[in-house]
Amino acid sequence: MRMIGLLGGMSWESSAEYYRLLNELVRDRLGGLHSARCVLTSLDFAEVERLQAEARWDEAGELLAEAARGLQKAGADVVLLCTNTMHKVAAAVEAAIDVPLLHLADATARAVTTANLRTVGLLGTAFTMEQDFYRDRLARHGLTVLVPDEHDRAVVHRVIYEELCLGIVREESREHYRKIIGKLVADGAEGVILGCTEIELLISAEDSPVPVFPTTRLHAEAAVAFALETGNA
Repeated sequence: MRMIGLLGGMSWESSAEYYRLLNELVRDRLGGLHSARCVLTSLDFAEVERLQAEARWDEAGELLAEAARGLQKAGADVVLLCTNTMHKVAAAVEAAIDVPLLHLADATARAVTTANLRTVGLLGTAFTMEQDFYRDRLARHGLTVLVPDEHDRAVVHRVIYEELCLGIVREESREHYRKIIGKLVADGAEGVILGCTEIELLISAEDSPVPVFPTTRLHAEAAVAFALETGNA
């Protein structure tokens, strides 16, 4: 079994989900007492969030690249950047290591195209919804990406940073997200990408009239498939 390297802490709430999912998926695949071979480095999200807010993306890239090098030195055979937003600096992370970086948007897009869908709504941080680094990556797979209007993007972003990243799950916020999903569907979305790893703490398939694509789970599934491609535990 290959070693999975997790670059987490952005936020630790979603990184905990990654760890749980990886181990559950390996157990389900191999049975018995099997669990995932993984190594985690967890950053201080307050520092990362400050760099985001100040648009200091080059510095953020250097910070994550150094952490990724540490994962490789610790034996990681593949690296997962456990955050959608920070895939803005994925190129810097990828350039810093010799092992593969399993890109979250690619894993998500493959799931969408496998479901024979082409137009999807995207929920995430304002950075993910408004900038082109993530939407363009999805478009490479032939997807048309819809995002909420300005007011709804602000609501989605606020809930992520002020609630979900702090482990706060509110029914009121779930209802806001349901309404926003409904608007995306009315605009033509055939499915909805939960493009922030924390959103899965709030939204599930039951909250949407169309299929949802939970990026944390999809990323973890792709990592386990890679880890178990060759060799046995």
